[in-house]
Amino acid sequence: MHPIHQNRRALNATEIVTQLSQLNGSEADGWKLIDGAIERTFRFANYHETMAFVNAMAWIAHREDHHPDAAFGYNRCTLRFNTHDVNGVSVSDFHCAAAVNALLAS
Repeated sequence: MHPIHQNRRALNATEIVTQLSQLNGSEADGWKLIDGAIERTFRFANYHETMAFVNAMAWIAHREDHHPDAAFGYNRCTLRFNTHDVNGVSVSDFHCAAAVNALLAS
């Protein structure tokens, strides 16, 4: 079992708000809790940049063994993380969202 999956549980509302605040920092358009998942839409200049992001994100998801729902178009990609086996949002979701944020910061 991947270490990120050990002792997983659904976070409560207060924990989610705290984690979102830490994850987003001062970003107004960062991750949001929507319908039981954390979600963010990323915008890019063109399809090539969007697909480069999608491929890099897929590598992160595979490495972490935690896969988001993803929808993408010409210049955008929306990611949704939640943890199906706990029926909610877990620390694993925030860990992967932070890895995606770091991808864009580099």
